[in-house]
Amino acid sequence: MASREVSTMIKQGFIADPSLSFSPSRISSPIKLSTASPPLPPPPPPPPNESTLSNPTLFDMMSDEHNRELPRRKSHARVAQILTEFKNGVVYGHSLGPGDVKLTVVGKDGYRVTMDVHRKVLSEKSRFFMEKMNSRREKGVSHMVEISECDDLEIYVETVVLMYSDDLKKKLIGENVIKILALLKVSAAISFDEGVMSCLEHLEAVPWSEDEEETVVTCLEELHLPDDSVTLILQRVSSQPSTSSTRTRTDDIFSKLLTGVLQAKDDKARREMKVLIFKLVREEADYDVSRDTLYGLCHRCLTSLVLCLSEVTTQMNDLGKDRGALMGEIAREADNMLWMVDILIEKKLCSEFVKLWADQKELANLHSKIPTMYRHEISKITAQICVGIGKGRILVNRETRFAVLNTWLEALYDDFGWMRRLSSRSLDRKLVEDGLSQTILTLSLRQQQVILMKWFDRFLSKGDDCPNVQRAFEVWWRRAFIRQVLTEPDEPRLQITLY
Repeated sequence: MASREVSTMIKQGFIADPSLSFSPSRISSPIKLSTASPPLPPPPPPPPNESTLSNPTLFDMMSDEHNRELPRRKSHARVAQILTEFKNGVVYGHSLGPGDVKLTVVGKDGYRVTMDVHRKVLSEKSRFFMEKMNSRREKGVSHMVEISECDDLEIYVETVVLMYSDDLKKKLIGENVIKILALLKVSAAISFDEGVMSCLEHLEAVPWSEDEEETVVTCLEELHLPDDSVTLILQRVSSQPSTSSTRTRTDDIFSKLLTGVLQAKDDKARREMKVLIFKLVREEADYDVSRDTLYGLCHRCLTSLVLCLSEVTTQMNDLGKDRGALMGEIAREADNMLWMVDILIEKKLCSEFVKLWADQKELANLHSKIPTMYRHEISKITAQICVGIGKGRILVNRETRFAVLNTWLEALYDDFGWMRRLSSRSLDRKLVEDGLSQTILTLSLRQQQVILMKWFDRFLSKGDDCPNVQRAFEVWWRRAFIRQVLTEPDEPRLQITLY
C-alpha cells in the first residue's frame, strides 16, 4: 500500500497512528530516582492492542456512539408513549381541560420534553410545585416550570403522570423493585407524599432478590425518610423489630357465566369453559370486573367447600359410600375455588381473598380430619396464593402473609406428596417451591426463623414429600447470622437451637 494511502486512512481514523500513542516503554527522557529508593523495575510491555485503545479508530468511535444511542432512542420512545397515554387517557379522562402550566423536564444528555399540566393537580400533590408556583396566584396566568439535569428523564415524567392517578397503589402493581426505587427517589425530591407512601407500601409487600435487597437498604438510608414505613420495610432484613346501567348489565352477564361454569354438571365441558373464560378475562385487561361479583362467588365457593368437607367427615365410616365419589366432590369444589383465585390474581383483586383464606379456621380443622388422598386438592389453593405473593402479583401486609402460612402451611406440607404424585402434570413443583420460598422471605427475620426451623425438621423426615425451600433457608441464614443490616449493638441476637 502506498504511503499516501496509509496517511489518508490514519487521518480518517481507520488505522491507529502509532506516533500518537504513548507507553512507558517508549519514553526516552531520563527518569530521576531518589537516592533512598531502590531502582524501579522496568515497566511492563504494553498489551498488543494498547495503541488502538489509546487512539481509537473511527470505526471504534462509531460503534461506541451506536451503543450509547440505541438505549437513548428506546428511552425517548418510552417517554413519547407515556406522554401520549397521559394526554389521551388522563387529561381527557378527568375532564380537566387544557393545562395551565408548561412543565419542561431536561435530561443530562440535553433531551427535553414539555408537558401541559395543571396547577391544581401539581399544587395539591407536590409541595415542591406548590412552592414554585405560590408566588403567582393570578387567575388565568400560565406558569412555566423547568427541571434541569435530570438523572432519569423518563422516571421524572412518569412520576408527574402518576400524580393524576386515582389508585396509585394499584398502578404500581407489577413494577420491578428498581423501578419503584427510582420513582421513590423522584417522589421524595419533589415532595410527592402520596407517591412516597405508595412506593414504600409496594416495597414492603413484594419480594426482593438479594441484589435488590442491598439496593433497597442503601436507597432508604440515603433518602432519610421520616416515616415508620421505612422501619417496617427494613425489619425484613433486620432483627429490629362506563355508565352504571351498562356496568350492572355486564356484571350480571359475567356473574351468570361464572356461576354456570361453577355449577356445570359435565366435567369436560366445565374444564373447557374455565379455560375459555379465564382466557377472555386475561385478554380484557382494561375491563374491571366487579369486586362484589367476584367475592360473592368466592364466598359461595367457600361455603360449598365447607359443607362438602363436613359431609365427608360424617360419611367416612359409611362403607356404602363410594370413596371415589367423595374424592371427586372435594376435588371439584377445590378446583372451583382455585379457578376463582386465578381470576382474582389476574384482575389484581386477590388481596382481600388472602385475608379471607387465612381466616378459614373451620375449613382448616375439617381439612385435618380427612385422609390426605381425599383432601390434597385444597392445598393447591394455598400453593397458588404463595406463587402469587412470590411473584409480586398479590400485595398484602406482613401480618396477613404470616397468618395464611400459620393457618395452611402445615396442611400444604402434609398434602404435598399426594399433590406431587397425583397432580404431576398440573403441578409445577419448582414454581410452588419458589413461590413459597419468596413468601417466607418477605416476613420479618423472626417469622422467617420460626417457619424455616419447622420446615428443616419436616424436610429431614419427609424428603421429597415436603416442599424444598432450602434456597429460602440459605437466604435467611445469611440475613440472620452473616449479613445483619442495621442491627442495634445492644439488641440480643437471634437464637437457634441445633438438635
